[in-house]
Amino acid sequence: MPTKKSDARIAAQLGDSVSPNEKPRRRISATIITLNEERNIADAIESLSFADEIIVVDSGSTDRTLEIARGLTERVYVKEWRGYSAQKNFAAAEALHDWIFSLDADERVSPDLATEIDAFKASPDQPASAYEMSRLPNYLGGWVRHSGWYPDRKVRLYDRRKARWVGDFVHEELQVDGVVKRISGDLLHYTVRTVSEHVQRSDRYTTLAAEEMLARGRTPSILAIALAPPVTFFRSYVLKLGLLDGIRGVAIAFFAAYYVFLKNLKSWRKANETRTDSDNHDNH
Repeated sequence: MPTKKSDARIAAQLGDSVSPNEKPRRRISATIITLNEERNIADAIESLSFADEIIVVDSGSTDRTLEIARGLTERVYVKEWRGYSAQKNFAAAEALHDWIFSLDADERVSPDLATEIDAFKASPDQPASAYEMSRLPNYLGGWVRHSGWYPDRKVRLYDRRKARWVGDFVHEELQVDGVVKRISGDLLHYTVRTVSEHVQRSDRYTTLAAEEMLARGRTPSILAIALAPPVTFFRSYVLKLGLLDGIRGVAIAFFAAYYVFLKNLKSWRKANETRTDSDNHDNH
């Protein structure tokens, strides 16, 4: 006997078909992964006006994220954290439609981008395997168009039959089998609202990045720990025109240098702790 979920999938597939007198229209499932995103989740969901369904996969929020999400969509799941790629692939697998739009909780779909995606849904043209779009960051309350932060193109609209998320720890990317085209309109990214938030985020992400370096057998030298930060600052502030972003450009360059310093220092420390533990074990 077909399950409720398989019935839903069959219905969705039938819904994607059209009669001879109707124009074809693609259906899109939007996915969001969350953890303690009560401040963001409502605005993120409400920006997905083009979506035929919205799936939220939460990894154990202790705030009101789940309550808010369930008030806006029926497709809410709680799944133990297995990494960004695993969470996003799970969300895509649960979707009723093959076309997926992946949105982070701190992002919003701009009206221009939503209009372009609506046009894509109605287009009779043969689609690519996936589509990338520019991401415009909002940092400390203002938009940033330099510092290497824009256009920051991301592939977020894709056919799940031809693409899959790969990578773990900090960075994930969509691996696409086929052509990736560009769609106009910005994805709005509300990155950091306060300086304290940036400090906390840097600490959290550099720990994950250091673990990734250790897993790959990469240990930075003391020279790299010392020189990478000023080089990073110069690249962000001068070469990538952060100076045109005013005080935000200064902050971005500083935190980029701070990030690479913490990442390398933590990686060096973890590698030496592992080596010391191994030596002590051998001595016993």
